[in-house]
Amino acid sequence: MVPAYAQQALSAAGSLTADPVNLQGLLEKVEEIPFRPLADAHLIDPTRPSEAPSEEFRTLRTRLNHMQSLSPIHSIVITSPSPAEGKSFTAVNLALAQSHLAGNLTLLADFDFRRPIVHSLFQVDRGPGATDFLLGRAKLHEIIKRVSGTNLYIMPAGEAVLNPLELLNLREVKSMIDRLPTLFNWVIFDTPPLLFAADANLLSTMCHGTLLVVRIGTTTIDSVTRAMQSLCENNVLGTSVNGARRGELYSRYTYYHSYYYSTEAKAREEGELQAAPEGEAGGEKPPEV
Repeated sequence: MVPAYAQQALSAAGSLTADPVNLQGLLEKVEEIPFRPLADAHLIDPTRPSEAPSEEFRTLRTRLNHMQSLSPIHSIVITSPSPAEGKSFTAVNLALAQSHLAGNLTLLADFDFRRPIVHSLFQVDRGPGATDFLLGRAKLHEIIKRVSGTNLYIMPAGEAVLNPLELLNLREVKSMIDRLPTLFNWVIFDTPPLLFAADANLLSTMCHGTLLVVRIGTTTIDSVTRAMQSLCENNVLGTSVNGARRGELYSRYTYYHSYYYSTEAKAREEGELQAAPEGEAGGEKPPEV
């Protein structure tokens, strides 16, 4: 006997699988929301590029985009061995960094149906979201939101379900994951920890790559080993490390940015003084460099 939620999903996925060409007009229907992140969300700020965390995520973005230039990688699972290791922090900021590139449409999808957080970080409703679509309660364009003025789109988790792993086993999930890259250059999935649920392991078989997030001082070697074994080391793109001490990790950026931006500001100021006619600013000649 087919479960009720599976029967509901069949009709919901019809609009997704019947005619992929229809997806091209989907983004015109999505709702636009303002960018108003939670105060303590720790999201990178494109207006403050000198901050070291922004630089770290731009570096990660560059490496992933280089991989993409070598092979067709468009969907990526972000997970960790255990909770509280920074997987959601990494997923959200990586998606933001990707969306800062011109024309680089990026979808951040919250597939941690057990403990979703993306909707809280962006201060939007949890639903309708991914589970609502899979359960036949919402259309695809209704569960995607565009962050105003950016290339970032978000898909909240949706209504809580009692059986998330069974829901993820529906063939419609694979169909949706396969089709979304026709709309977005990057589809980034925030998923549950590997050692506490099988969700991320299952999703990793459907996506082009997996990024494992660990935390210094928290993640053990045994946890990493077991997590990698659970993935069978298939399509693992790399590891992202959180929790490094600011003095150890950011000292190189502190020096570089303080030098670069102070030099740039000084050059701009001197350029303005040299461009000013003689006699202004007290009638003194601008100093020579």
